[in-house]
Amino acid sequence: MLLRRALIATVLAVTAFLAVPGSSAQARACQIGHTCDLYFYSDSAHTTLVGGIRTYCEGDTASWGRRTGYQEFYETPC
Repeated sequence: MLLRRALIATVLAVTAFLAVPGSSAQARACQIGHTCDLYFYSDSAHTTLVGGIRTYCEGDTASWGRRTGYQEFYETPC
């Protein structure tokens, strides 16, 4: 009986893990002493820009629009 419960619990845990979609990939962190721009696009062809995040040299950030999994990351020394 205990083995059966353990097996059922394992199957439920694996099913729950596989059923939960992963989050979109995130760009790497902005290096100290750099300004970074992260742009978000509507599709994999990057045809329509729909949002962005800028991290300034001092570490402050500004963002607009919406975030998607289709990204481009640019980093520029200050």
